[in-house]
Amino acid sequence: MKVYVLFLIQFIIWSGYTLTEWLSKHDHPLYNGLMFLVFFYLAVVIGENFIQSQRKVLFITAFSLGLYASFHIVLSYFHFPPILQK
Repeated sequence: MKVYVLFLIQFIIWSGYTLTEWLSKHDHPLYNGLMFLVFFYLAVVIGENFIQSQRKVLFITAFSLGLYASFHIVLSYFHFPPILQK
């Protein structure tokens, strides 16, 4: 159950990263990379509070990031109505 809760919390973290990246779309790519590292570190630290095994935390973090990225890529191919594209 802890793994499932951690997975959901990390999805919230990745969603927060996507929102902040969208809000700072005119920033330099270096700053977006640094912001990603901050969110990744946040996901790992929160994961270590739930699960004591660092190897499990890194695996779950990488898996949740990969799954979130794949959802994000797949959904970017769908065309939404113009009112939702702003």
